[in-house]
Amino acid sequence: MENFPIINYEKLNGEERKSTMEQVHDACENWGFFELVNHGIPVELLDTVEKLTKEHYRKSMEERFKELVASKGLENVSTEVTDIDWESTFHLTHLPVSNINDIPDLDSEYRKVMKEFSSRLEKLAEELLDLLCENLGLEKGYLKKAFYGPNGKGPTFGTKVSNYPACPKPDLIKGLREHTDAGGIILLFQDDRVSGLQLLKGDQWIDVPPMRHSIVINLGDQLEVITNGKYKSVLHRVIAQTDGSRMSIASFYNPGSDAVIYPAPELVQKEAEEQNQVYPKFVFEDYMKLYAALKFQAKEPRFEAFKAIETSVMGPIVTV
Repeated sequence: MENFPIINYEKLNGEERKSTMEQVHDACENWGFFELVNHGIPVELLDTVEKLTKEHYRKSMEERFKELVASKGLENVSTEVTDIDWESTFHLTHLPVSNINDIPDLDSEYRKVMKEFSSRLEKLAEELLDLLCENLGLEKGYLKKAFYGPNGKGPTFGTKVSNYPACPKPDLIKGLREHTDAGGIILLFQDDRVSGLQLLKGDQWIDVPPMRHSIVINLGDQLEVITNGKYKSVLHRVIAQTDGSRMSIASFYNPGSDAVIYPAPELVQKEAEEQNQVYPKFVFEDYMKLYAALKFQAKEPRFEAFKAIETSVMGPIVTV
């Protein structure tokens, strides 16, 4: 069994930069996931984010989750549940406009800490996109620029804060059903005590190891399109656990809603073009509308749907 890729971010600044960049490239090409250690986000900040997130769940969300479980009779199911996930969540938007002051039940300290945390993650996301550009032979800043719309709207950036409480029947209810992520690059700060996140590699589900103070990175569908499949988004899921509540804070650095997404011309080989193996061109907001209805289905039909629209209905999309 191959080892899950764990990358020491600090080594990008020293003599081991070349081998570390190769590790990043291999992880993007063959895993769609990797785990960053020594990424520069202060461990004190991470500890505070974890402490306040778990406190907020206990204080403001735990009882509501129990009521939901009771109302749907989830503790007594006898067959597999396929239309609901065993998770308690809320969402924060950071870009283009923050909603953090509009979320009820967040105390002032938690708001302040999450603003600081999201700012650090945004910077890290943009650094990582430039590393991907370097590995792909694209000019620095290409991927960030690709996330901008024609009207100058910048990337969207938001966070899904989740708790996966102890589940009495994890064989019948998933914490989160398998899916690929729709957007760009995802940065996850997860519980280091309770596991559950798995990715599909080949035909095997592989655990993403919980590691203290690490940030897990995975690639979304938009990066698969822009790289014309050189890097791929990967199916992943959360397995609920019978003991322990798992914290998950996933931040999504995505294109702007009006961004036009299409393969980077430098990455489209003539052979792929001749064999019609080129990914489609579409507006990100349109992709998200389709994704919302088909999130827990395979990604390939989503891509094919836009290929069909692109060739038969819409004609060329203006890209400048």
